[in-house]
This record gives sequence, structure tokens and C-alpha cells, in this order.
Amino acid sequence: MSRPAIQGYSPLQIGLHWVIAALVIFQIVFGEEIKDLGRALNRGTDPETATVVLGNLHIWAGIAILALTVWRLALRFTRGAPAPAGGTALTLAIMKAAHGLFYALLLAMPVTGLVAWYLGVHDAGEIHEAMKPVFVLLIALHVLAVVWHRAVLKDDTMARMLRPGR
Repeated sequence: MSRPAIQGYSPLQIGLHWVIAALVIFQIVFGEEIKDLGRALNRGTDPETATVVLGNLHIWAGIAILALTVWRLALRFTRGAPAPAGGTALTLAIMKAAHGLFYALLLAMPVTGLVAWYLGVHDAGEIHEAMKPVFVLLIALHVLAVVWHRAVLKDDTMARMLRPGR
């Protein structure tokens, strides 16, 4: 027996989307402090208070992103997601690939960051750092897609992440 199609995301799914988005933006804006903290600790010098605070917040925000993303994926697998609002085969394939890449980055970035920080694996840190511009580009494309849907297609796609469905 198949599950009935849902009309929209649940309040929890919407909330997780926006909390994760806010945490990711925080990471992008303030994430460089972790490097300064690491350098100070490796040199045996006392880092500035702001560096310690922002560096530790980077670690904890990364852990939160990882945990919340796992939760979000569990909800997606158990509850499902609404069908796309429409589009061509190409745009639907791009959308699916973009969402897959988002989830991959939301899992891989915290894992590589934690492996680099706690286990001292330099290559994990390099991979973590290399993913950042990909993430920034993907976010920019995501925002452009939202604007495209709203301004050009004039559909209700964005409302799905603002108003809970059934």
C-alpha cells in the first residue's frame, strides 16, 4: 500500500530548514575564526576571546547542522516531501541534483570538519575547506531559483517553506 501524497512540508520540516539555513549562513560568515583558533593553539599562544568564542561556536554549529540534517532526512524518508510544483524534465533533474548536493554537503562538511579538528587529519580539513565555495555557489543558485519561481514563474514554490501543508 502506498503512502498518500502530502500537500506540503510539516511545521517541523519547515523549522528545520530555516534553522539549518541560519546555522549555515553563520558558518559561512564567521567560520574563518576556527583557523585562527587552530593556529593559536598549535603555536601554544593564547587566542583572543572572540576567536575562542567564534571558533567554538563554529564547532558546535557544525555539530548542530549534522544532527539537524540527520533529523531532517529521517523526516523526509518517513513523512515524505510534497511533489515538485512543476517543471520540465531538465529543471526537475537539476532540482533533484541540487537537493541531493545540499544534503551531501550538509552531512560531509561537518564530518570532515570534525575529523580535521578532533583527529588532526589534514586532508579532511582540505576537503572541508574545498567544499565551502561549492556550498556558497549552491546557496546562490538556490536563492536565484526562489526568485525565478516567485518573479518569473509566479508560482507558490516558496510558500511551501513558509506555510505548513497537510
